[in-house]
Amino acid sequence: MFILNQQNSIATHFVAELRDVHLQKDRIRFRKNLERLGEIMAYEISKEMTYTSHVVETPFQELPIPLIQVQPVVVAVLRAAIPFFQGVLNFFDQADCGFIGAFRKEHDADDRIEIELGYSGAPSLEGKEVILVDPMLATGKSFVTSIDELMSNGRPTKIHFLSVIASPEGVSFISNHVDCPFKIWTCALDDHLNEFSYIVPGLGDAGDLAFGPKL
Repeated sequence: MFILNQQNSIATHFVAELRDVHLQKDRIRFRKNLERLGEIMAYEISKEMTYTSHVVETPFQELPIPLIQVQPVVVAVLRAAIPFFQGVLNFFDQADCGFIGAFRKEHDADDRIEIELGYSGAPSLEGKEVILVDPMLATGKSFVTSIDELMSNGRPTKIHFLSVIASPEGVSFISNHVDCPFKIWTCALDDHLNEFSYIVPGLGDAGDLAFGPKL
């Protein structure tokens, strides 16, 4: 597992602004900070990919340069992931993309939370590394449900679960329910989930803060 804020970097400023209730009202700033963090995390993930030497012709001579062997497939969990996903795509600009519409379906009787899929569209994942992007890793159920759905498009060689903020419960759920090679990447690992399964201290509802509240 990679946790970005375990080292000092400018990224902690962007995370702090995402959390700050006084700054969250500025939606364009909120979306821009998600995009910035997507770029930073894409750079970190790129360090672990497989590279092959390619010869580039400069004005003076040919030069071998290591380039990514196979581009990943980047998948966004709609709708909250869109700005974060765009940041990832700014760096993996040759990657194919997929989209999953996953949302919580709450049961008033016992407060159970299930994930319902409203949309799924992705290219072949066979033999590819997949970056699954969702800013909040709360229960982990949307990540696991999304991967279960995506497996019908082929088995990836590795899955990178990418979030801005994660909970210990969500990390544990993924670890116990995903049976192919994976790594969890997050900007911050928070304390716990509250009784409504929201991350504490967290930042609230990332989708509503980025795009406005939904009915």
